[in-house]
Formats: sequence, C-alpha cells, structure tokens
Amino acid sequence: MSAFGQVGALLQLVPVQRAGVGLLLAALGLPVVGVVIVGLDIMPVRFAMMHVALFGIAVGQLVGLDPVLCALVACGLAGAGVAPLARTADALSGAMGLLMSLAIAAALLMLALSGVNANGAFALLWGSILAVRPADLAVLGVLAVVVPALFVWRRRELALLLHDRELALCSGVAVPRLTMALLVLVAVAVAGAIRLTGALLVDALTLLPALAARRLGRSLGAITCWAIGIGVVVNVVGLLVSLAWDLPPGPILVLAAGAVALAVHLLPERRTRSWRASTSPSTSPSTYPPDSRSSSARWPH
Repeated sequence: MSAFGQVGALLQLVPVQRAGVGLLLAALGLPVVGVVIVGLDIMPVRFAMMHVALFGIAVGQLVGLDPVLCALVACGLAGAGVAPLARTADALSGAMGLLMSLAIAAALLMLALSGVNANGAFALLWGSILAVRPADLAVLGVLAVVVPALFVWRRRELALLLHDRELALCSGVAVPRLTMALLVLVAVAVAGAIRLTGALLVDALTLLPALAARRLGRSLGAITCWAIGIGVVVNVVGLLVSLAWDLPPGPILVLAAGAVALAVHLLPERRTRSWRASTSPSTSPSTYPPDSRSSSARWPH
C-alpha cells in the first residue's frame, strides 16, 4: 500500500480522527498561549507546569480520579498561586523554580508512599496522540475559544502588558488580574496538551509557533494570527507525515515546528524590520512617553 493509501485508510479510524480534531483545536489556542509566554518572558513556566501536571496525575491515580483532570486543576491552581509573585520576570522565574522543585518532590513522594505504579504517571508526560478522548477534545475546544476571545476582548491591555509592564500600570491596566488570568491560561494549556504531544513536547504546540510568528508579525494581532496559522500548518503536516511513514507524532510535530521556526529566523532581517521599528521611540512619541521605553520591550501595539 502506498503512503497516500495508508494515510487514507488510517484517517477512517476514530482514534486518528480524534487526534486530527485535537490538533486543529490545539492550533487555535495553544500557539496564542505561546505568544503570552514569549511576550511575558516566562519560559520557565512550561517546565514548572510539567512537574505540577505530574503531581496532579499522581494525585488522580492515588484517589481514583481522572489523572488528566487532576493535572488540569493542579496546573490552574498553581498558575493562580504564583501570580502574586509575578511583579517582575525575575521574581516569576524564581517562583517557578521553587514550584517546580516542590511539585516534583511531592509527586515522587506520593507515588512512593501510595504504591501507585509510577510508569502510568510518567507515561502521560510523553503523551499519546491516539489516546485522545472526547473529554480531552472538550478541554482543547474551550481553550480554542477562550484564548483567542481574550486576545480580542482585551487586545489593548494585552498589547500594553506584553510590551511593557510599567507602561501598562501607568495606563490603568489591571496588571495583577490580567497577569493571573494569563498564567492560569498558560498552566491549563500545558496540562491540556498532555494527551496530544505530552508535557515534555508541549513546545511544539505553544512556543515554537510563537517564536516563528514573532519574526513575521508587525503587531500583536498579526503575530497572533501568524502563530495560529503556523500552528495549523505544522499540526496538519506533522500528523500526515507521521501517519504516512508510521512515525511517532510527538517528535514529528516538534521537528516540523522547529524547522518552521528555524526557517523563519533565517529570513533576511529587512522582512521583519517594520514591526520592530514600530517599538522605537521615534515611531509614535505621543503614545509612549520617552521615559516609559525600556530595553525589555518586545511587542508593538
């Protein structure tokens, strides 16, 4: 059977169809979460939430509840809990390091004391795209609606916050509440991607499309649209390639997203210069006071 015939036959299977729907839903919400991660410069949050997800999985296995649901709840609570410490990127990084250490220690201790099979808990961290369930699709569907809707509803506030926290505060943005909402979304998104690529490969759905989009977009809206578009293309191509050549989908998705991000970063700088230039003080002096510009500015308005 040819590769195309094999793909066609596999697409008739319900687990493969669920995996495809899950990847499409993930492409609508998770790359936007990556835009938040890059904009707030909170790269360590991914690793911290992976460990928190493991803790939630351990709790679920111990008490007999759905491990993924427990991981979602644990990550959501953790995101809300560290939000008060997010006054600066450095403070948040330190909080995430502490959270990561405590979560992995608590998870391993719980697994050891309860006698629960640790293999099942760690297996979820690697993901199984063909094991996606209707409940997982529901979570991804909610993220696919809520995350873009938040960007449309609070576009100005998000642009200010992702551009410069101090400028957002001076402009009357409710920075603490908005930061908490973003951290909770990031945390839940990491947990929601566990069934697709696994927590350890979640960058394929979140961070890598955002990194590529940052080079292509000239505004926060454009960057968000690019991130979603890249996410859709990468997810569809990655799934089809994995089906055609009988390869594990998770690594293929990561390699496909990484290839796109690398290719975009090899483009001549002149193609992406305009949005970067729009953050310079000379672009709109009436909008940004001279003393409000900082070297950490990342996103244009």
